[in-house]
Amino acid sequence: MNFPSSNEAFRSLIRAWLSEHYASFTQQWPTPADPRDLDFRRAWENHLCAHQLSGLGWPKEYGGQELDLAKQAIFHEEHALCGAPLGINLIGHGILAPTLLHFGSQDQKQEFLPGILSNQTIWCQGYSEPAAGSDLASLRTRAIKTSDGYLLNGHKIWTSFADRADWCFVLARTDPAQARHRGISFLLVNMHQPGVRVEPIRQLTGEAEFCEVFFEDVKVEARYLLGEENQGWRIAMAAASFERGTYFLPRLVRFQQELNNIKKWVGTNTTNTNSTAAARQRWARLAVDSYVLKLKSQRALTAAISGAPPGPEGSSTKVQWSESHQSLLEFALELLGEKVCQAIPYDQDQEAAQFVHAYLWSKAETILAGTSEIQRNIIAEKILGLPKGA
Repeated sequence: MNFPSSNEAFRSLIRAWLSEHYASFTQQWPTPADPRDLDFRRAWENHLCAHQLSGLGWPKEYGGQELDLAKQAIFHEEHALCGAPLGINLIGHGILAPTLLHFGSQDQKQEFLPGILSNQTIWCQGYSEPAAGSDLASLRTRAIKTSDGYLLNGHKIWTSFADRADWCFVLARTDPAQARHRGISFLLVNMHQPGVRVEPIRQLTGEAEFCEVFFEDVKVEARYLLGEENQGWRIAMAAASFERGTYFLPRLVRFQQELNNIKKWVGTNTTNTNSTAAARQRWARLAVDSYVLKLKSQRALTAAISGAPPGPEGSSTKVQWSESHQSLLEFALELLGEKVCQAIPYDQDQEAAQFVHAYLWSKAETILAGTSEIQRNIIAEKILGLPKGA
């Protein structure tokens, strides 16, 4: 695909391509298309990669498109607007690939980037542990140095798509004598080798996207250390900034789409609301949240394009998005009323089913990617300049 230089022409091209291809893809899917289905999401992701719509910001020498951040943002926005789901290899495309490009050796790039570009290699992220979730620096997973690499032992949790992943990038403590944020290394671990055990975690929605991962005397070759030994925390913090400016775009598009769907119910169905006026006020409050979130996202994107370093403002966006989205979905279920009881099975009332599923899933949104409590601490300390608690 030849991409035009202007952003307006690029948006038109991407919008037309997605409209045609996603409609055709869903029609050809052998069963009724369900954007929540993991096989459907993986297949659509494969389709995008097969048409050179991956590696958008990568250098061309590694198969990328070298698109600027503004065009990458346009793609993510238009992809969400057409109704297509997020893929299951987001970790590989959005976090691991740019981390490899920045910190990886030439051999590591040659080994791993082609599999990510084609979507043949699925990656997961081995960060959180049962006793080290938001306080990641207290992780206990150990990697003991051997003559030819490391021996990995530990327990990770809330690892998205670990049961489908081929590789995992793992933060492990390689020098327990150093301070908490030091002595941690960034390791690339093959998920198909002896000693790796994955246990899916059944969620409230009935799905099992998250998993526990156990590493029991897993051998990690020295060539799979990314960057320098004991410098893993620095790499992990850099990796967290690579999706800056585009991470929230699909979520904000979804927020606005859900808000538009709810609008038609306000004034005609006031189940469990005091009055039509009260329902309109609740909707208006959510509409304001949506607009403010859009402005915050645009500000973050503008700062990223200008090369400004990531700041604590992202914590404000994360808190507002997750809590506003939960409020939106609670409001939707109130307006749906008894239709909520018809949401299962899925084919009885698809719109109700989608909102019920989203409502249940949203309970994780104030926990994942940093709990609201942790984000508020960051806001208090880094933005408001308040003293740390005792």
